[in-house]
Amino acid sequence: EVQLVESGGGLVQPGGSLRLSCAASGYTFSHYGMTWVRQAPGKGPEWVSGISLNGNTIQYADSVRGRFTISRDDAKNTVYLQMNSLEPEATAIYYCARGYYYRTVPRRDEWGQGTQVTVST
Repeated sequence: EVQLVESGGGLVQPGGSLRLSCAASGYTFSHYGMTWVRQAPGKGPEWVSGISLNGNTIQYADSVRGRFTISRDDAKNTVYLQMNSLEPEATAIYYCARGYYYRTVPRRDEWGQGTQVTVST
């Protein structure tokens, strides 16, 4: 069974950094791209970033480009999202999903359980 477990969220001050992790199991991780999405309180889901199965293609939402970095470590079956220069607008639950998505949101049943990121003073 495919399992995706996000971690690394928490409370951070504006301008701070967090690194999110998504540990995958139940499938051959290296055969799939991975995607990060987020959902802010009271808002719909938003595509954040995607990385291709070989890591050669990476895309970011305009709102995070230059501040977020997606990466993957196939030896650890893990995809990461390094988030720097965080702003309050980044407050959301962050989810990973199997597959490469570009400026679109995966089906909810393809997400993990999510990890909460709160950017606040």
